[in-house]
Amino acid sequence: MNTTDMYNEIKELNLAYLMLAQQMLREDRETAMFRLGLGEEIASIIGRLTPGQLLKMAATDMLLCRFRFDDSLILDLLSNHQRDLGTAHLHAAILAAGKPVEALA
Repeated sequence: MNTTDMYNEIKELNLAYLMLAQQMLREDRETAMFRLGLGEEIASIIGRLTPGQLLKMAATDMLLCRFRFDDSLILDLLSNHQRDLGTAHLHAAILAAGKPVEALA
């Protein structure tokens, strides 16, 4: 994969993430904030973006989203429990809910 391809992939991922986040925020703000790990201020900004602003933001060469889990237990719950996947995902969600929302400073 060359640099141009990688840049285009990042742009597509950013746009998909921003569009999904905006849709989720419009449908159920509180749940979206929890699932996306967003604070009130960032959720408000994303919710107000125009389509042109979404495209402009997505065009950056850095990822606008990131993995919320840096905890090996959560990662293990999400990836290795084949027999009781529902319970493992619920357990991971409970653990994630106890973590603070990411702050952008």
